[in-house]
Amino acid sequence: MSRGLRKKRPRMTDKADHYIAELHIDEDSLPVASIEMQHERRVAVFDLLEENTFRPLDSERGPYVLNLSLQDGRRLVMDVTRTNGSIIGAYNVSLVPFRRVIKDYFMICESYHDAIRTATSAQIEAIDMGRRGLHNEGSRMLTDSLRNQVEIEFNTSRRLFTLICSLHRRTVQ
Repeated sequence: MSRGLRKKRPRMTDKADHYIAELHIDEDSLPVASIEMQHERRVAVFDLLEENTFRPLDSERGPYVLNLSLQDGRRLVMDVTRTNGSIIGAYNVSLVPFRRVIKDYFMICESYHDAIRTATSAQIEAIDMGRRGLHNEGSRMLTDSLRNQVEIEFNTSRRLFTLICSLHRRTVQ
């Protein structure tokens, strides 16, 4: 039912143990539509687990297990437990505000891949700057959506936004 990845980390101090150590994606609500999509998810999950800062505001300690699912086709549910099994809570993020940014992000990514074949380096760089700008916008939106529930630093927000994009590629195109 659920596919999970785990990242081993050395024992850390109390302050440094606020991170996602394990991530599971509910394949019933977020099915993989293609091999390409599966690869994008794996890369996004790997990058997130490699380095992240994630602290639910009502939790004194981590590390955490994050279970992602989709409810009503519009809400990403982040069910969080500690690695010892204690329940932290479920946090909901409405994906409705992200639709435009995700759609624009995919569109500019396609333009970037097309430009690689024919455009000048200055044109490719300009498209890539636009892509990074949209990615940053989505990351800021995610940080704002979680601000009353979870504290995340900007790079973690960027990695989570990348994962959200990989989870929803088929639904926004």
